[in-house]
Amino acid sequence: QVQLVESGGGLVQPGGSLRLSCAASGFTFSNYVMSWVRQAPGKGLEWVSGISRGGVSAGYADSVMGRFTISRDNAKRTLYLQMDNLKPEDTAVYYCARKRTQGNYSGRKLSMNEHNYRGQGTQVTVSS
Repeated sequence: QVQLVESGGGLVQPGGSLRLSCAASGFTFSNYVMSWVRQAPGKGLEWVSGISRGGVSAGYADSVMGRFTISRDNAKRTLYLQMDNLKPEDTAVYYCARKRTQGNYSGRKLSMNEHNYRGQGTQVTVSS
């Protein structure tokens, strides 16, 4: 069965950095577009970033553009999110998510209903 396991969250001061990882199993990782999504306290799920199957194309929400970088290692079946210049409004549970269908990705913004699997999440708290 599909499994996605996130790690790397924690408490960081504003302006700091964190690197999240997501280990995937139970499906052919390299066949799927992958995303990071997040849920802030009291809010709904928000798509953060997506990456194409080969890692060439990436897309970002406006709120994280220029601060976050998504990447993947298909040999290790792992998805990453490098988060720099973190802000208090980045505080959320971060999930990796698999796109529902196989196919190409040009970097456009994705919607939550385009994904059908996500992990259990990792907490990121940005506070002084």
